[in-house]
Amino acid sequence: MEGVSLNAQKEGIAISSTSQTARADHSLGQKIRGYFVLTKPRVMELLLVSTVPVMFLAAEGVPNLWLVFATVAGGAMSAGSAASFNMYLDRDIDVHMKRTSNRPLVTGEVSPRGALVFSWTLAVVSTVWLLVFTNWLAATLSVIAIFFYVVIYTMILKRRTEQNIIWGGIAGCFPVLIGWTAVTGSLDWPPFVLFVLIFLWTPPHYWPLSMRYKHDYDDVHVPMLGVTRPAHQVGLQVILYAWATVACSLLLVPVGHMGIVYTASALVFGGWFIYESHRLYNRALRGTEPAPMRVFHASITYLTLIFVSVAIDPLLPF
Repeated sequence: MEGVSLNAQKEGIAISSTSQTARADHSLGQKIRGYFVLTKPRVMELLLVSTVPVMFLAAEGVPNLWLVFATVAGGAMSAGSAASFNMYLDRDIDVHMKRTSNRPLVTGEVSPRGALVFSWTLAVVSTVWLLVFTNWLAATLSVIAIFFYVVIYTMILKRRTEQNIIWGGIAGCFPVLIGWTAVTGSLDWPPFVLFVLIFLWTPPHYWPLSMRYKHDYDDVHVPMLGVTRPAHQVGLQVILYAWATVACSLLLVPVGHMGIVYTASALVFGGWFIYESHRLYNRALRGTEPAPMRVFHASITYLTLIFVSVAIDPLLPF
């Protein structure tokens, strides 16, 4: 994990020198908050939203509540570890971006060494936790997810290709597999359909954000699609992936033997997600402000509602 670029090392020195004085003024409460922020709690919440409903689907009803707690706790630590590694490795560019300028490694609430130790600790503890309280397959999938987000996305893809979020986003798909295997101890087709659904959903979720913060990413030479392509081309890609996401969500109906609640939700909420994607594209094509954050927030609401319906559907007789 120490293999950062020369620029990162230089920036790390700059960050360290400017933040040493600030660290002296930080209270214990601020430091604790800083470590908490390292885990990207909002991202973690979104990942866990996809874990619990899949456990209901796998159990065909209400799963063992202790198992749900154990899986959620292990998954939270795993996701927090990946996020913390990400902030450690990206600290050289975070200092230059408005969106990330208040992160704890930039403000000095947490030292780089502290962040690295914290990241490894969460990774080890989450793996052992899942191994003890769930099963070896769930623990293995957790390790793969951390590796994918930290190494494949953050270290290899993010600064090299505009396709970074497509393949790097695979890391965010693993919670559905972990939730399923925690209940069943094996894998099956329904969690793989949901895995692909999240894979397809990630680009139309993140690309609008890259449009909103285009100048931030451009300033630090991170080739997000919002930087490398005109707004209408990004909008078109968002439409294509949104349609593919909704089509994939409907595959779960026959594969997972879903009922009317999930089917109706996939159609209604999927139609709304597609509408918002087309709205983004049409506004960009006309040269007006495309309001990309509207699609960004809509994508979060869409995914949340879809997975809520995944949880509710097995509880009903129709």
